[in-house]
Amino acid sequence: QVQLVESGGGLVQAGGSLTLSCVASGRTFSRYAMGWFRQAPGKEREFVAHITYGSTTTYADSVKGRSTISRDNAKNTVYLRIDSLKPEDTAVYYCAAAYLGTSDTRLISPGNYNYWGQGTQVTVSS
Repeated sequence: QVQLVESGGGLVQAGGSLTLSCVASGRTFSRYAMGWFRQAPGKEREFVAHITYGSTTTYADSVKGRSTISRDNAKNTVYLRIDSLKPEDTAVYYCAAAYLGTSDTRLISPGNYNYWGQGTQVTVSS
C-alpha cells in the first residue's frame, strides 16, 4: 500500500511558477513510476507528466517546455514545477503511482495507476 500526499498548490498570477510536491509512504517508492494529472471543473482528469523509476520523463503537450517532473527517491518525493503559468492551468493536481513495469504509453492514462493522492488546488489568475 502506498499513500500519497500532495502539497504546494495555491493562487498564482499568470506568468508565475509553482512547484508541487508529492510525498509517498512506504519503502519501495523508487520502484514505482510516478505521474501528475490534473482535473479542471467539468473536465476529465488529464495527464500532465510522468517519471519512471529510471527517471525517464514524458510531458503532455500542454505543459511541454515549461514544466519539469523530478523525483528524489531518498525523500520518497516527486515534484512538478510549472513555469509560465496560464489561467488554463487552473485545476486540481493529483499525483499517482503505478507499479513497476507499466509501460510509458500506459502511464499517460489515469486508469493505469494504482495509487492516488487527494489532490492540491492550483489557481492561476489572469
